[in-house]
Amino acid sequence: MKSKTLGYVFVLLAVTIFAAQDGFTKLLSDRYPPLMVTMIRFWAFAGFVIVLAATSPAGLRGAMVTKRPFLQIGRGLFLVAEIVLVVFAYKTAGLAMSQSILQAAPLLVTVLSVPFLGEKVGWRRGIAIATGLFGVLVILNPVDVHFDISLLLPLTAALIYAIYSVATRAVSRYDSSVTSVLYAGLAGAVAVSTIGPFYWTPIAAHDWLPMAALCICGAVSHYFLIKAYSFLEAVEVQPVTYVQLVLSVGVAVVFFNEAITWNMVLGALIVVGAGLFTVWREHRLGKRGAYLDQKRSDGEGPA
Repeated sequence: MKSKTLGYVFVLLAVTIFAAQDGFTKLLSDRYPPLMVTMIRFWAFAGFVIVLAATSPAGLRGAMVTKRPFLQIGRGLFLVAEIVLVVFAYKTAGLAMSQSILQAAPLLVTVLSVPFLGEKVGWRRGIAIATGLFGVLVILNPVDVHFDISLLLPLTAALIYAIYSVATRAVSRYDSSVTSVLYAGLAGAVAVSTIGPFYWTPIAAHDWLPMAALCICGAVSHYFLIKAYSFLEAVEVQPVTYVQLVLSVGVAVVFFNEAITWNMVLGALIVVGAGLFTVWREHRLGKRGAYLDQKRSDGEGPA
């Protein structure tokens, strides 16, 4: 099997398992406090990243070395805060609605990369971002008298995840991906473990299986996604991850009897379309920049 084909197989496996993870999260958040569910999920994630780091070429001790410790710890805090909000959102706003709104995160990453990373956004991507944010408004449907304030939960989660992603981009200039994922898992687990025990509720016997499945899905999906990135570029992975929206909405409809409205479908299509254009445009600009840099190094372009 060709390497790129294998990469796409891995990313499809990852997003499929992510959708299953969404289903288990929704199921358990309806029965247990979201902070407790998040805490158990992060305990499993922390165990996974420790094993991942220990089996890396640098080993666990080498992976712990970072040039930006505060930024790495901050990333972990942002990630756990985002997941807590997502779990609350699944419980109150619903899985399908929350997943539709969360698709705005890549657009918010592009917006935040301007002030925090010094990146430039041209008029084409600017229009795409504005269009995508309009799509979010369509999903929220603020003119409807039944507008629910709980819809702000997934929107806030998307913003926090965008901040986490920008911080990840920033720290990638100094640390390896293994170091970054290790700190995200450990910092998040420590942070949520300071609060989660106060919300502990005894787990019913019939819920141990879905709880175990949630933890396994979290570890396996991240493993497949990491494997996908070893074969594919980010621009090749990102479009495929939108498949998770379709799968998660399917889980919401089939297993939780959630209703899909016209504004959710239309808004999600607008947001995903804008996100795909932004990713494509960013890739084109990256290739163009690399080409010009090569020309300059060869003495053929302007200095």
